[in-house]
Amino acid sequence: MRLRRRLRAGPSYRWRYSGRTPERLLIAPPDLRLADAQVARDIYHGRFLLGGQLVETGGQSPFQMQAGNPAWQESLHGFRWLRHMRAAESELAAANARALVEDWIATYGKRVSSPPWEPAIAARRVISWLQHSSVVLQGAELPFYRLFLKNLAVQMRYLRAMASEMPDGEDRLRARVALALCALSLPTPATALRTASRNLAFELERQILADGGHVSRNPRAVLELLADLLPLRQTYTNQSEQPPQALVEAVERMLPALRFFRHRDGSIARFNGMGITLYDRVAAILRYDDTDGAPLLHAPHSGYERLALGGTTVLADAAAPPPPDLSHFAHAGCLSFEMSSGRHQFIVNSGVDSFGDDSFRPLARTTAAHSTVTLNDTSQARFSLSSQWNGLIGTPLLSGPRRVACRRDDGEGVHRFVASHDGYAARFGLMHERELALSQNGILLEGTDRVCRPDGSRARAVGGDAVAVRFHVHPDIDIYRDPEGRLILTGEATDTWLFTAESAAPVVEESIFFAGLGGPRRSRQIVLYAAASEQSEIHWRLQKTHAINGDG
Repeated sequence: MRLRRRLRAGPSYRWRYSGRTPERLLIAPPDLRLADAQVARDIYHGRFLLGGQLVETGGQSPFQMQAGNPAWQESLHGFRWLRHMRAAESELAAANARALVEDWIATYGKRVSSPPWEPAIAARRVISWLQHSSVVLQGAELPFYRLFLKNLAVQMRYLRAMASEMPDGEDRLRARVALALCALSLPTPATALRTASRNLAFELERQILADGGHVSRNPRAVLELLADLLPLRQTYTNQSEQPPQALVEAVERMLPALRFFRHRDGSIARFNGMGITLYDRVAAILRYDDTDGAPLLHAPHSGYERLALGGTTVLADAAAPPPPDLSHFAHAGCLSFEMSSGRHQFIVNSGVDSFGDDSFRPLARTTAAHSTVTLNDTSQARFSLSSQWNGLIGTPLLSGPRRVACRRDDGEGVHRFVASHDGYAARFGLMHERELALSQNGILLEGTDRVCRPDGSRARAVGGDAVAVRFHVHPDIDIYRDPEGRLILTGEATDTWLFTAESAAPVVEESIFFAGLGGPRRSRQIVLYAAASEQSEIHWRLQKTHAINGDG
C-alpha cells in the first residue's frame, strides 16, 4: 500500500492532479481549536513553537530549514498555527500568513514529495487553509488569490487519489473530512459533494464505535476527530446542505464518550496513546454536548469501565488491544486503571510525551508503565520497534491479550467490575484477573489481583511466576508513611488517601510520568511483589481519610 501511495506521487503530479482552478471560495469553515494572538507575534519574529519544540528561523524560511524534530516539521506543514494569525486580527498578521502560505507554495507546491505531502499532513493542511482562508486572503491581490485556489485544488485532487490508499484509522477519516469540507467550500459539482459525503459516512460507520469510541481505542482520537467533525457538521448547516446521518450520529455518540474518559480535573485518562490533555480544547468541544448528564459507566465496544461515586472516579482498560494495523499507538496496558479524587489525580498511567522525543515512546507503552500487574518483569504485549521496519509498518502490537473477559457487577452503593486477560498465557501459562470495587460513596476503592493458571489453579513453583502489582502515583501527589508505617497519599489537607495491602508489603520506587505539560517528570510508584505459586491473590485498598501527620 505504501508503494502504491508513492507511485501516485512524484514530479509528474501536474497531469495527475491538475484541473480547473476554482473561481472563488464559498465559505470558511469554523475552527474550534483555541488561538492566541501572542503566538502570531512570535511567528512574525521567526519563533515557531510547534510540536513541543521552539525553532528560531533567524530570517530564513521555516520551510527551507532542516531544524526541528519530526513533530515540529509535521506541525509546520499542517498549518494549524494559522488560527493564531486570525486571532491577531491585524493587517500585519494577515500579510504574514499570506507570505508564509506563498512561501510554502513556492517551495513545495510544484512537486509532490514527502514529508510535506504525506497524505495525513496534507489533510490537516487542506482543512487549515480552508478554515483560515479569510485571514490568508485578506488584502490579497488577484494573482495570489488564484495561486492559492489553484494549489488548494491540486491538494484536494491529491487527497481524492490517496485517501483510499491511506492506512486504516484516524488519518484516513480526517482525509475524508478534508474532502467533504472542500466539496462544501469550493464551487464543485453536486456529484462531488455526494461522493465526499458517502465516503465520509462509510469511514464514520467503520471507525466510530457504538459507544462513541474510536476503533484504535485511543481517547485522543475521539478528542482530535471531534475538533474536525464538529466544524464539518456546522459547515453543512451553513451551506444549507443535509449532513450525512452517519456524521450526526457519530458526533452524538462521541461527545458523551469524551466525557466518559474525563477525570474531574478535566484531564483525559492516559490509555493507548493519550498523553497531555489540552484542557481548553476539551472545554471548547464539550460546549457542543447538550446531554449535560452523568457520563456513562460502561463502554463495552471501546473496552473501558468507569467507576464513579461521590468525588472519586476510576477509569480502567478492560479489552484486548486493537488490530495490528490500528495499534501503532496502542499500549500494553490491559487491566490498568487511573483514579482521581476531586481535582486531584492519584493513581495514573505514565502516558506519553505528546511533543517530545519518540525515544521515550517504547518505554511508555510497556506494561510496567501502567497501573496494573506485570509478570516476570515482561510486558503483556510485544511491539515492532526495529528502526529498520518503523518506516514501513510503524510500531504495531505483534502479540498481546487476545481473550479479555469483563463482567460488570454493580450493586447498591457499589460500582464493581471483574476482568481477566490472557496476555501472559502463551509465555508463562498464567492469566491475570482484576476486580475493582468502589463503595462508601467513593471513599473506598478495593482491588483484588489474581494470577493463576487458565483452569483457576495456582501456578507451579518452578519459577517464572514473579508478580508485581504497580500503582503509578501522579507527580503532584505526596507519599509518606504514618507512624504505623502505612502509606499516605495526599493532594491537599482535605484529600488524603490511605493505601494498604494484605500479604504483600507495599514498596515505594521511582517512576516517570511522561505526560507532564513540560515534558517527562520524575514520579513514584507503589509496588506489591509476590510469587504466584505462593500467593495467587493480592488484596489491596485505597481509602480516603482525614489528614494524618507523618514523619515525611
